[in-house]
Amino acid sequence: MEKALLTRFSERLRKEEEEIEEQIQAYNRIRENSLKDSVHELSIYDNHPADQGNETFEREKDLALLDNVRELRHQVRTARQRIADGTYGACARCGREIDLPRLEALPYTPLCLDCQKEEEALDPPRWRPIEQEVLGPPFGRTFRDSKTAVGYDGEDIWQDVAKHGTSNTPSDVGGTDSYEDVFVDHDERHGIVEEVDAIIDVGPDEIPPDPHEAEDNSV
Repeated sequence: MEKALLTRFSERLRKEEEEIEEQIQAYNRIRENSLKDSVHELSIYDNHPADQGNETFEREKDLALLDNVRELRHQVRTARQRIADGTYGACARCGREIDLPRLEALPYTPLCLDCQKEEEALDPPRWRPIEQEVLGPPFGRTFRDSKTAVGYDGEDIWQDVAKHGTSNTPSDVGGTDSYEDVFVDHDERHGIVEEVDAIIDVGPDEIPPDPHEAEDNSV
């Protein structure tokens, strides 16, 4: 690559790294404050769970963006090192020269366009978290209410948790006027498979005496 081009890309990468450092410092300042301090609440325990939803989401987003800019800083520094080593502009995988338009768009890229496509094809984007490929019931997304399975599944787990309270109200669910009945299948009978299983099985000797019969015999 010509010396003038190397000088121009070196200057661009230097400015890019300075901007990234400013972003990292800003995210670090946000991270230094606790969530309670950032929302100016004395306590969050007395609030509805949804009240803190936006703040929690924003904090998670800031942390994710911080990870992204840290990774970008690493790529920029690596590109500046390639300029110092005299290997800048060559694909780190195939060794061919990276097209100038691609470098103009991404001056820190280590791969040519063809190699980048091959790299991305090896790890296609996922619609669901990779953990779901190995996690089975009851820890997967297993609501098997309409199936014949009788094991303790995701639906049962949710019911056991939800009976202690949810963010729903009777108006959110419909068909109920009680806050105790605002989760999935709240009226479901637990511990039985068929309705007949709910019949108490006792022998004749185990049936308690009728107190009215005892009063008749005493007369």
